[in-house]
Amino acid sequence: MRQKKAILLLITAFLMALVPMGEACSAGEVVFVVPIEGTIEKGLTEMLKNAFGEAEQAGASLILLEIDTPGGFVDAAQNIEKLIQQQEIPVTAYVTGGALSAGALIALSADEMYMKPGTTIGAAEPRIGTEKADEKTVSAWSARLAAQAARAAEENGRAPEKAAELARAMVEAELVIPGLTEAGKLLTLTDRQAFEYGLSDGTVDSLESLLAQKGFDNPIVETYEASLAERIARWATSPVVMPILLTVGIAGLVIELFTMGFGIPGMIGVAALALYFGGSIITGLSGWEAVLIFLLGLILLAVEVLILPGFGVAGIVGIVALIISIALAAPSLDQAVVSLVIALIGSIVLLLVSIKFLPTRRIWQKLILGVKQKNESGYVAPETSLAELLGAEGRTITILRPAGTAEIHGERVDVVAEGNYIPANTSVKVVKVEGTRVVVRERKE
Repeated sequence: MRQKKAILLLITAFLMALVPMGEACSAGEVVFVVPIEGTIEKGLTEMLKNAFGEAEQAGASLILLEIDTPGGFVDAAQNIEKLIQQQEIPVTAYVTGGALSAGALIALSADEMYMKPGTTIGAAEPRIGTEKADEKTVSAWSARLAAQAARAAEENGRAPEKAAELARAMVEAELVIPGLTEAGKLLTLTDRQAFEYGLSDGTVDSLESLLAQKGFDNPIVETYEASLAERIARWATSPVVMPILLTVGIAGLVIELFTMGFGIPGMIGVAALALYFGGSIITGLSGWEAVLIFLLGLILLAVEVLILPGFGVAGIVGIVALIISIALAAPSLDQAVVSLVIALIGSIVLLLVSIKFLPTRRIWQKLILGVKQKNESGYVAPETSLAELLGAEGRTITILRPAGTAEIHGERVDVVAEGNYIPANTSVKVVKVEGTRVVVRERKE
C-alpha cells in the first residue's frame, strides 16, 4: 500500500514538473485592460491615473494598454510616460490602430510593445498648432523617444542602438534609414516593419492571442470603463471643443446683455462656460480659482457697462481678469490664445447677427448714437451757401482768437481771423470761404 502511495506521489510530481510554471501561476490572474483612444490630452492623463489605481486595487498582474491614437499634446504624453514608468505592475502596450505622434512615446514607454496586423507607429514630430516646434523642443522630444525605445529593446533582448535610431527618425525628418525613409520624411513603421527592425516585440492578431503568448492561462480580464464625468471632461478639454465652448459661452452672455428675450442665450452661455471650466477642473488643468477670477471679471464689466459712465479702470481690470481665467483653464498658453481669438471673433459675429434680428435693450443705446435726424421729423439741413460771402465786409461782434463771431450782411456768422487776433467791433473783410469755414481779415478804415 505504501509503495502505491509513493508511486502516485512520484507520478504527480513528475506531471507538475512538465507544466510550465508561468502558465500554472497565471491561471485566474487579473489582466487590466485600459483603452487609450482619441487625442492625447491632460484629460486622458487623469483618466489613466484612476485606471492604474483601480488596477492596483484589483490586484492585477498585468496592465495592458490598447492604443489607437493620432497623437496630441506633448506635455500630456510626457505625463503619461511618467505614470507608466512609476508603475510597479508590468505594463504592456498593444497597438490596435495607430500609435502616432505623442502616441508613439506612450507605446514605447511600456515594458513591452505588440502590434495588431495593419497598424502603424511613428510620425512623432512635435508641433505647436500647425507649425513645427522649435529645435530645442524637437531635440528633447527626439532624445526622450529614443531613450524609451532603447530601454524597452534592451530589456527584451533586442538591439537598443537600432531601436533608438528608428525612434529618432520618427521625430527628425532629416535622418535617413536606408530601405525605410528618405530625407525630409518622418519615419512611420507598419507592424511587420516594427517587428522586423526590432522596435516591437511581435505582431499579434487579438488580445486573447497576446495573453496566451505571454503565458496567461484563463486570466480574469477586466476593462477599465471611463466614468461619465471623465468622458465629458476629455471631450470638453479637447483642442477642437474648447474654443467652441468659449465662443458659445461668451457670445451667450453678451447677447443676453444686449438683447431682449427669455434668457435662453444666457442659459446656453452659462452651460457652455460650465463645461469649459468644469472639464478643466475635473482633468486637473485648473482649480476653482479660474472660475472665481472669471466671475470677478464679469462683475467688473457689468458694473462698467451698467453703472459707471465711459470705460475706465473697472472695465480694463475686468477684461484682464477674463483673460487670466481663460488662460488658467486651458491646457497651454498657446491653446488659450487660440481659444480666446476664436471666441472673440465668433462672439462679435453672433452679437451682430442677434442685434439685427432681435430687439435690443436700452443699454445698447448708451453705446451707439440711435437718434436719426429725418426730414419727416422736421430736421432740415441748412441750404444757404457761404460762398456768396466772399469779398463781403462786416464788423466783429466778439474778439477773434482766432475764431469768433462777426456780423456780415446783417447776419451773425462764425468766422476765423486770418491772423491770430482781431478785437471786437473791428471792420473786417471776408477773404476766403472753405465749406463752412469763413476767413476774415481786418480792414483798415
